[in-house]
Amino acid sequence: MSANSRLTIAVHMLSVLELRRRRDHEWSTSEQVAHSVRTNPVVVRRMLGDLRDAGLVESRRGPGAGWRMAHDATEISLADVDDALGAEPAYAMHRNEPNPACPVARGIRPALEPVYARVDDVVRAELARTTLADVFRTTMALAD
Repeated sequence: MSANSRLTIAVHMLSVLELRRRRDHEWSTSEQVAHSVRTNPVVVRRMLGDLRDAGLVESRRGPGAGWRMAHDATEISLADVDDALGAEPAYAMHRNEPNPACPVARGIRPALEPVYARVDDVVRAELARTTLADVFRTTMALAD
């Protein structure tokens, strides 16, 4: 089992757009963003497409094609980014139905569901409280 890194990659990409904007590059290509993330530009375009559909970024085609932030970084929360990607719970139940003949199997889901719901509430609150500008500021401070 591995952790979902989509939010991390999306925040990385948005931070690249923010850095380039601050360096007077209003529009950025998916290739430029992909260079920082070290992934294929197709992956970047696909994810930025989800962010565009949610209204977080804008795109244009033709000469000068590229991507840019649709809002100031102070107006975009990590919860907004997570929602744009199709937010998923932090923890999930078994993929397969547990053995109903086992008392642990019968009780484990009802025991864990409220715990996981509380965890998701805490995670969502923290993501909502944190803006892209917060992450960008810390990222740039740590990069020096």
